[in-house]
Amino acid sequence: MAMKRWRRIGGAVIAVVLVTGGGRAIAQNSSQFRDWKASVLADAAQAKPRAACATLVALTGYEFSVITATPVPASTDVPEHCRVTGQIQPEIRGYAGEPLDAPGRVASVRRGLARGFAVAQMNTGHDAGAEPLGTFAVNSQKFLDYAYRGLHVTALTAKKILQTYYDGALRHSYFDGCSTGGRQGLISAQRFPDDFDGIVAGAPVLNFSGTMIDYASNQRALSAAPIAPEKLKVVADAVYAKCDAIDGVTDGLIDDPRRCAFKPSVDLPRCANDADGPACFTAAQLRTLETIYSGVKRNGVEIFPGWPVGAEIGAPGAGAPGSTASGWMPWFVGAPNVRPIQISFGETFFKYMAFGKPNPSYDWLTFNVDADLDKLQWTRSVLDATDPDLSRFNARGGKIVGYFGWADPALNPMMGVNYYESVRQTVGPSTADFYRLFMVPGMFHCSGGVGASTFDALTPLVEWVEKSVAPRSIVGSRVVDGTVVRTRPLCPYPEVAKYKGSGSIDEAASFACGR
Repeated sequence: MAMKRWRRIGGAVIAVVLVTGGGRAIAQNSSQFRDWKASVLADAAQAKPRAACATLVALTGYEFSVITATPVPASTDVPEHCRVTGQIQPEIRGYAGEPLDAPGRVASVRRGLARGFAVAQMNTGHDAGAEPLGTFAVNSQKFLDYAYRGLHVTALTAKKILQTYYDGALRHSYFDGCSTGGRQGLISAQRFPDDFDGIVAGAPVLNFSGTMIDYASNQRALSAAPIAPEKLKVVADAVYAKCDAIDGVTDGLIDDPRRCAFKPSVDLPRCANDADGPACFTAAQLRTLETIYSGVKRNGVEIFPGWPVGAEIGAPGAGAPGSTASGWMPWFVGAPNVRPIQISFGETFFKYMAFGKPNPSYDWLTFNVDADLDKLQWTRSVLDATDPDLSRFNARGGKIVGYFGWADPALNPMMGVNYYESVRQTVGPSTADFYRLFMVPGMFHCSGGVGASTFDALTPLVEWVEKSVAPRSIVGSRVVDGTVVRTRPLCPYPEVAKYKGSGSIDEAASFACGR
């Protein structure tokens, strides 16, 4: 079984869709199952239901209530199935303010059902329409549901429903999520290793508290010396001019930003006489950029990494000022009359989550990492998914496919790299036998950007779990206006796609994974 992470995700209200002829359970992101027909799993035998759909309402108990159990006839693209909705205490309001049949949600369900999977979906224990951003955290149980409990109890409840419907025939369970969903997947592997056989963890906000501390650092610097949206193009052009060709191919992608020693004070134009202008930077603005690229330190020790280059704008020479194609525009610098998203998330975290007791009047930009970090100890212990000891998940045969866009402007992709390295240090060289991380050049948050950001991470995971076929690479595509304009192999970290020296740079066959 798997849970889908939605843009506004929050556990305790669930829907379970049971296929008539199933045995696995899953949910998926938009590109998942793309490669299913070519997989060795496409013709796997399916279990048959042993209970009537309508009888599932009798599963209601003290902690869980089945609200509806409705048979749905087969259609041209999905088989007959049973649609169950329910509620786990304490939250009783729908899907984070969204209707149960939101178009994207229905599309994802149908893809899973068409391939013989039962599908479970959930929020994380609160209604984001009624309690936006972090305001739900005034209720400590809802906060714990958001932190880690919601996914766990939803998995247990959905499995109970599935096992009743299939008379115990459930074979495997999977989780697929991105962003908050990616964090939930890693939390599950760390805290509840028996919940899922396989986990897709995309762009996880695994160091949640560190991310918010970094947002505060960035916004303090930007409030003192703002960077106008139109200047992001100047930064991006300088970044790509210095970094694009380092991998041997000038293709509008930065394969590994860590290899580029970009320094704002050296590589960007300074304003004459320190007078601000549209295509230059004052000394204070250069210090702001240095702050963003340098990360957060406490007493000289890094507690959150600096941002890698490449996410400043969609591509060199592209992205109009104020366009969401400008990676940093919506997240870091904002636009006229639109404040940066970092402020929305960071402010609500410090007011409602950070210190265990809500303080709506707290000025989040006054947070001092040297003096105040220890005050976040409890929140960090329940919210962050940074525990590197995955030995229990490994011992029970679990598998993880992680991915992160190198050009993610929302969440620092170095979180993914640093966490994977910490797992390797803790578990040892066998880490790649159960956990593989795919870093995607040019991809924004979970999808989009200028890289090969359309790919199927779920089918390789299922093959790994059920056929012991580990993913050596995943083919990604860049799709523009419905047309595939580039394919590229996505490689398991620390490997990268290396050009073979001949062939089109827009064809995956011209590249091979290597170090």
